[in-house]
Amino acid sequence: MLKRKHATTDTGLMRVWISTAMAIAATLLLAPAALAETSTSANWSGYAVHHPGISFRKVSASWRQPNASCTPGRPGFSAFWVGLGGYSPNSGALEQIGTEADCRPSGTAQLSAWYELVPAPSKPISLTVKAGDTINASVTVVGHRATLSLTDATRHHGFSRTLTARAVDVSAAEWIVEAPSECININTCQTLPLADFGTAKFTSARAQGSKGHVGPIAPAPWSNTKLILTPGGRRFVSYLGNGASGGAASPSALSAGGSAFSVSFAAQSNPFMTVRAAAPARLAGQLYH
Repeated sequence: MLKRKHATTDTGLMRVWISTAMAIAATLLLAPAALAETSTSANWSGYAVHHPGISFRKVSASWRQPNASCTPGRPGFSAFWVGLGGYSPNSGALEQIGTEADCRPSGTAQLSAWYELVPAPSKPISLTVKAGDTINASVTVVGHRATLSLTDATRHHGFSRTLTARAVDVSAAEWIVEAPSECININTCQTLPLADFGTAKFTSARAQGSKGHVGPIAPAPWSNTKLILTPGGRRFVSYLGNGASGGAASPSALSAGGSAFSVSFAAQSNPFMTVRAAAPARLAGQLYH
């Protein structure tokens, strides 16, 4: 009886130990995906997901189109997009689509939509976008075929195009607010002053990995990095630019099960700034995101 009693106790203890070990193992497996690393960037703010051995097939999200708060004589630029690629320091490709809120030198705001297959410059989309509109966007890449889609759900019109890209990168997926760059060529770029866009909120952020998983930014079987836009931070997509942004932007923590976050603008004096407010703010080149 004593042996039987001890055997029962030992078995119970063993079950508790196994259950505890399994819980700890599950926590450790989820931790890298649930806890975001943080990095600074001179031109991006938002989130990126990436993981060794995983490529990405699709990225999507919705956002409410911000407006730009403008001052005469101070041009500014801000872009909101989803994309695949471009996160790796050695990346030379990026497939993306989004909208923009810019400030003209006159002090008026200009809103627009665009798509881009880096290393080619961005292309405008003939689509009316107004502040407060709900924007749905996605990028899907299969081989060298990229399908770029953007819909203004408020105005019930949209854009979708499938293109063949010269180069593709599917090693990461991103949800980003950006200070765009003006480039004479891909190696000679200048980050433009970041417009005061207020706050941009991304919702329904999802990615599809090469192994079939579809999920939010976190938790998922990939790592995520929180990107804070600040002068002097890392630049993405291998542009050899000066990193001047004219402002800062920070993303919030993830919410709604890891599928939503907001990015907020903050005015900031930029010691790297080479563009004077009263002078022409752009190089005689093309716009890159």
